[in-house]
Amino acid sequence: MDLGLVNKTALVTAASRGLGLACALALAAEGAKLAICARGEDDLRKAQAQIADLGAQVLALPVDVTEPSAPAELVAATVERYGGVDIVVANAGGPPAGGSLEVDDDAILTAVNANLLTSVRLVRQAVPHMRAAGWGRICLITSTTVKEPARSLALSNTARTGLWAWAKTAAADLAPEGITLNLACPGGHNTDRNRQLGGTGRRLGDPADFGKVVAFLCSDAARFVSGAALAIDGAATAGLL
Repeated sequence: MDLGLVNKTALVTAASRGLGLACALALAAEGAKLAICARGEDDLRKAQAQIADLGAQVLALPVDVTEPSAPAELVAATVERYGGVDIVVANAGGPPAGGSLEVDDDAILTAVNANLLTSVRLVRQAVPHMRAAGWGRICLITSTTVKEPARSLALSNTARTGLWAWAKTAAADLAPEGITLNLACPGGHNTDRNRQLGGTGRRLGDPADFGKVVAFLCSDAARFVSGAALAIDGAATAGLL
């Protein structure tokens, strides 16, 4: 299937490893031009080389996407290099584990900044360029905790479900303008983040497969898919929605 992504410009955040890198590689394999960011420069340069090996143009920016000023800087740099931004895949590292009564105000606010406001700011900066082009794809990487909260992940449950509520509203606002907005909700995948949370000893997803699903959501073929939160979890989530 031709996903219609040749020469589209995609901005993928937290893309030096794991699911973010998998998404960037999948988009590059479909012919997209990439802008990626991450905090760690060594991993970022390795990711840049992997993407370039696929024959894709790639701009690599050593930026911490959770800094309030970062989304504007990232979009501006992407537009300066490529002339626009067609696709945004918003990713950020998840918060630490903790029970609902164990986490304090500062921890909650940090999680909300990283896993809710970072995506909102990025969308806010990118949408004017998508409107100008009459086409846009936004995919926010969250977690299956938006469908089935995990008892040990109070911070993730709180921030990510807040993002889902905002995204559902934003998707309806943007739909008439040819811009889709969806959530990609990973379950357990073979990533460093999953290992940090103790997710071993069970069936784990391949990040490359996750990236291909995200590439589809960002494609021309998915023009009528918007406002969805897609669980990519090998049927692990028990929720019906």
